Amino acid sequence: MDTEYWTTRNPTMSDYLEFDWRTGVLSNEILKTVPQTKEIFDRNKSVLGLRKMLRQCEDLELRNNAPQDDSTLLKFLYARKFDVQESFDLLKNFYYYRKRNMDLFQNFNLQALDIVKALENGLPGVLPSKDRKGRSVFVFNASNWDCSNYTIISIYRALLFSLEHLIKDTPNQANGFVVIVDWTEFTFRQVTHLKPGALRLMIEGLQDCYPARFKGIHFIGQPWYVEAALTVIKPFLKEKIKDRMYVHGNNLSTLHEHVHRDILPAEMGGEQPSYNPRSWLEKLQLHMIQNEEKKNTT
Repeated sequence: MDTEYWTTRNPTMSDYLEFDWRTGVLSNEILKTVPQTKEIFDRNKSVLGLRKMLRQCEDLELRNNAPQDDSTLLKFLYARKFDVQESFDLLKNFYYYRKRNMDLFQNFNLQALDIVKALENGLPGVLPSKDRKGRSVFVFNASNWDCSNYTIISIYRALLFSLEHLIKDTPNQANGFVVIVDWTEFTFRQVTHLKPGALRLMIEGLQDCYPARFKGIHFIGQPWYVEAALTVIKPFLKEKIKDRMYVHGNNLSTLHEHVHRDILPAEMGGEQPSYNPRSWLEKLQLHMIQNEEKKNTT
C-alpha cells in the first residue's frame, strides 16, 4: 500500500505536548502544570464562550435545539483543545450529522439486537487498562465479524454507543483514544461486506462530527485484499488522521512502540491474558444495571 497514506513512524513531541501559541489553546498536558484554579477558570471561560456563540448564531434550529449544558459543551471543547470556534463547528456538524442519519441512533441502547451482537463479538472491545498516556484503547478482532447476522453499520453503532459511554469521563475527553484493528484471518468473503458508502459514513462521523480524539489507529495482520479495500477511504481522510494511521502487518514490535505490551492481550504480543470479546459488553451491561438501581433508590 502507498506509504504516503499509511505510515509507520515514531511518536513526536507533538504527540505529548500540544499548544497553539497564536491562539493560546492549552492541551491537557499543559493544564496539568498550572494551578487547578486557573484550569477551572479557563474551562469555565471556554464554556461561556461556546454557549455565547450558540445563543448568538444565525442558525435558529441549532440555537434552539443543540444542548447547551456545561458537560456537553466541555466534550466538544476537549475534542478541539478548547478552541471555541472549532468546538462550535464540531458541535454544529454533530447536530446535523445525527439529524441526517437518524437511523443510526434509533433504538440506540443495549436492547438493540444488532448492537449487542456486535459487542458480543468484541466489535468493539475496550482494554481493561489505559495506555501510558492515559488513553482508552479500542480493539477490534475483525475475523470475529459474523457478517451474515449484522452489518458494518451495526459495528459502527456499537462503536458510537461505546463512545457515548466513554466520553462521559473527563480524562477520556482530554486524552483521547487509540484504536487497534487486528485483521488476522479476516477472509476475502468478509472484505466484500466493507461497503464503501458505509465506510465513508463512518469516516465522516468519527473524523468531522464526533467529540472524540483519536490519537492513533493501528492495523495489524492485514492481508493484501484488506489493504486494497481500504484504499477507497484515503481520499476522505484528513492529513492529521493519515498521520495517525499505522500499518504494522505481522510486525508487532512496531505496534509496541506506540502501545506498550504491558496492557495488550497475548494475541497482540502483550503481557495480558487473551482478550475476552464479551468483556466490554458485560461492563456496559453492569453499568446499565447500576444506573437503574440508582434511579430506583432516588
